[in-house]
Amino acid sequence: MTGISLFVVFALAIVVMIVAISKFNIHPFLSLMGTSLLLAIVVQLPLAKIPGIIGAGFSGTFSSIGIVIILGALIGLILERTGAAIRLADVVIRCVGEKHPELAIMLMGWIVSIPVFCDSGFVILNPIRKALCKKLQQVSPVAMAVALSSGLYVAHVFIPPTPGPIAAAGSLGLADNLAAVILMGVVVSIPALLAGYVFVRYISGQNIPSAESDTEQGAEETAKSYDELVAEYGKLPGAWASFAPIVMPIVFMALGSLVSMMKLAGPIAELLKFLGTPIIALAIGVLFAVLLLSSTQKLGQFRAITEEALKTVGPILFITAAGGVLGKVITAAGFVEFMKENAAFLATVGIFFPFIISAILKTAQGSSTVAITTTAGILGMFSDSASMMSALGLNTEMAALLTVMAIGAGAMTVSHANDSYFWVVTNFSGMEPQAGYRTQTMMTLVVGVVSMLAIWLLSLILLG
Repeated sequence: MTGISLFVVFALAIVVMIVAISKFNIHPFLSLMGTSLLLAIVVQLPLAKIPGIIGAGFSGTFSSIGIVIILGALIGLILERTGAAIRLADVVIRCVGEKHPELAIMLMGWIVSIPVFCDSGFVILNPIRKALCKKLQQVSPVAMAVALSSGLYVAHVFIPPTPGPIAAAGSLGLADNLAAVILMGVVVSIPALLAGYVFVRYISGQNIPSAESDTEQGAEETAKSYDELVAEYGKLPGAWASFAPIVMPIVFMALGSLVSMMKLAGPIAELLKFLGTPIIALAIGVLFAVLLLSSTQKLGQFRAITEEALKTVGPILFITAAGGVLGKVITAAGFVEFMKENAAFLATVGIFFPFIISAILKTAQGSSTVAITTTAGILGMFSDSASMMSALGLNTEMAALLTVMAIGAGAMTVSHANDSYFWVVTNFSGMEPQAGYRTQTMMTLVVGVVSMLAIWLLSLILLG
């Protein structure tokens, strides 16, 4: 099968997958695997080769990025359980000051969500948001909720070790250069956070109803709920101990990348390269997280936390692997060759192609992680001449870095009723769904589009 018919079949396969997930509530793993198998049969791949193609696409994920995802999730869960996330929030408030509460809560969410899922991050930090709203009477509870949500979401889609960006980096061939992915994620976060802050300031002047603003609760009641939350953790860990599990892996990965770029040799250089590999760097982060458990006298919970982390990342790993299977089938079907034949047209789309695919998947089925991992799996490695990355002309490491960001921007656009995060934000902030569409949904649209425009501008500069 060739030409337009191949493109039509691919488009129909994506539609079938989306309908299976969103309409019939079939698990994304089964939807991706089933769609991959059906696509392989419809495009008439040799039946004897299909099992091998599926196996190669599936195993590639675990060999490149599986351990990194597990270690990142483990660090995040330990930060959550020890109260380190609360300590990180306190540090941000002290640095930014209470005169800029929306900015403080946004940056707080951005930092906490680097290792912690945005859903969990919102639940953890929501009592702090409520306490700030009661302490500062003129602050809009809805604006504060959206500010927290946007900060959490930006880190969630752009910065490892959150599983989505890690998985995308692995699928695109950047598994050994996560430091660069983190750095690019931080850079892209700047315009994203600015867009979120401008939007928050805009809605803060509007009278958007919520249960919090309509109900007179005493400040003492709110403060008590926050104090009770802190009391659950006992004594909060220190600032350095809280930051170390996040900062130290980044430091070692940066040192490893620096040694490689400078082409240094010798025992110390080799040691730094070893310590800077993502698996080892994140393992060091886990060691610091274990020290955090010990200092908070919760070392006995380490096994239970590990088991919970494995349960959390299991579905993500399988969905990521299934996305890799779909990518392999698409490549074997000759879709990449068709795209190369139409390279002149695709060059006009370029970096917007992954954004569009990711945004379609996000809007249709709700999960940002599924949108990220599926889109990355479809695109394949930038170094593979038979991948869609190559067909799009995104065949350099810098292009791959920007593509990870473009996929993340699409995976934010947009959060609405089929997204669990939408309901976390609206329910915990006391908003009705209609108010959620005006605030949370519109925020993700604005931030996602602005982020993509910033990524496009970066591509004009960095890709020349």
